[in-house]
Amino acid sequence: MHIEHLLALLAGSLALTAFARWRGWPAPLLVTAAALAASYIPGIPQFTIDSNTILTLVLPPLLFSSALGVSYQDFHQSLRPIRRLGVTLVLATALAAGFVAYALVPDLTLPAAFLIGAVVAPPDAVSAMAIGRKLGLPRKLMTVLAGESLINDATSLTLFKVFLAAATGASMTLGQGLFVFADAVVVGVVVGVALGIAAHWLRMHLDDPTVNVVVGLLLPFVGYVLAEEIGGSGVLAVVAAGLLLGYNAPKTGYASRLQEQPVWSSLDILLEGFVFGLIGIQLKTVISDVASGPRGLLASIAVAFIVFAVVLVVRPLYVFSSHAWHLTLLRIRGRFLPRRFKRRKPPRWGPLADKPDPELDMTGRDLMVMSWTGMRGVVTLAAAASVPAVTDAGEPFPARDLVFLIAFTVTVGTLLLQGLTLPALITRLRVRNPQQRTEDQQAETRLYRLTSEAAMAKLEQDKPEWAAQYGEKLTDAAIERVTRTLNPQNRLMELVADETDRDDDPHAVELKNRSRLMGLLRREMLAVRRSVLVAERDAGRLDEEVMLKIQRELDAEELAMDNSWAARMRS
Repeated sequence: MHIEHLLALLAGSLALTAFARWRGWPAPLLVTAAALAASYIPGIPQFTIDSNTILTLVLPPLLFSSALGVSYQDFHQSLRPIRRLGVTLVLATALAAGFVAYALVPDLTLPAAFLIGAVVAPPDAVSAMAIGRKLGLPRKLMTVLAGESLINDATSLTLFKVFLAAATGASMTLGQGLFVFADAVVVGVVVGVALGIAAHWLRMHLDDPTVNVVVGLLLPFVGYVLAEEIGGSGVLAVVAAGLLLGYNAPKTGYASRLQEQPVWSSLDILLEGFVFGLIGIQLKTVISDVASGPRGLLASIAVAFIVFAVVLVVRPLYVFSSHAWHLTLLRIRGRFLPRRFKRRKPPRWGPLADKPDPELDMTGRDLMVMSWTGMRGVVTLAAAASVPAVTDAGEPFPARDLVFLIAFTVTVGTLLLQGLTLPALITRLRVRNPQQRTEDQQAETRLYRLTSEAAMAKLEQDKPEWAAQYGEKLTDAAIERVTRTLNPQNRLMELVADETDRDDDPHAVELKNRSRLMGLLRREMLAVRRSVLVAERDAGRLDEEVMLKIQRELDAEELAMDNSWAARMRS
């Protein structure tokens, strides 16, 4: 592929994505359809990309960006349903789809059939979460969907790695396959945690937000490649590093947080549009290969739709049955088992203090919505595109054209069927939490009070030190003025103070000292308020979304202060 062709594909995908977002349409469907139509235009070049390029250059930043936005605390609290959906359901889907494909396609080997199952197994929660936020889905459901999207990607791609090795010629017993899977999980997590700790240490000691953002951009690629080189799961390494950095992000400088968020959002849009555009423009070749293959086009399409139906059915069956089984186990443990075998009570301290089992609050309506959020996306298409053309022995990969066709059918089918009907289902079932906004406002009010009290206490504690340096009168005046910013109604009015100070003022020296002292006091107050936010989050008394909202407000205040100071220095 020539560079100009790649740039044209990127530009076209981005333009279509921007148009779809403006119109409120599903961007993946529009980009794929347009790319498929463009592939039939005479003169459009053939797009071929190395199979490992997609997994190495596209998936790591997408997964890392998703992991950064997931609340580790909520993730840990909902780990049981997340683990069932992200691990067990992926295994069940991969086995069910694999066995069906193996039974329907005579020339398909069993490892290649399970490879197909691993490709179509992981749902992509991006579309579902966007719909859920817009319609006000309960936060417990949003947490489970977000966590599932991280775990299921890691599970499916680790399975993909095992089945790909078997399908391309590596002799492997069941025990060896399980060992490879376990080894990939352990090594991937260890690499991700180590890199996350190292990256956080660098971000804490580098006072350059631009360099910090670049470190964050490089981390998913380094983690993925390093883990894969030593036999681990690159996906798990990326997810572990992203969760760790996202959890520790409030402890870093505000400028890094403000800069990296739009960078990752822009990169997500660009890469997702590129993948869907690449799949759409390659589909013409896939259809031609399928039509000229031994199975024929109609038979291959029939197989693809049967696998699609299996994928649709497995998720609701598993969601309802696993939830019922979990409740049954809780009843058995509570009524029949001796006390020493019962589950321990929730801890009285720490992030999970007094936290109930989130599944106990889930209703049948919640489960219905959860069972219909199985839209496939970038991971499925990228995995299918990374299947090699030949095996290690130099022979054609068994039914590679069918792998691509099934992945495309399942992805587009779920986006059309589930993606377009999910809003109506949520609205019809009235699955939402009308009290969420009120609860968030109450939490914000409590936090403003806590952080204000802590900031005032810190100022009073340090008042003698400031008074010794700047004088008691000037210190009292500065403290009185900066405390007005603790009132949200006065914040914008008081943020940039003393803008009228002039060098020709007879009290210029006093005004400059007051301005300098007020800046120092404001920064001290912001630091105290941020520490209170993190402490409340770590103690489990604060929802992370509320914390992030207030943190963005504090970051905006400090940015306004820095911009004001820089403008005054230039003048």
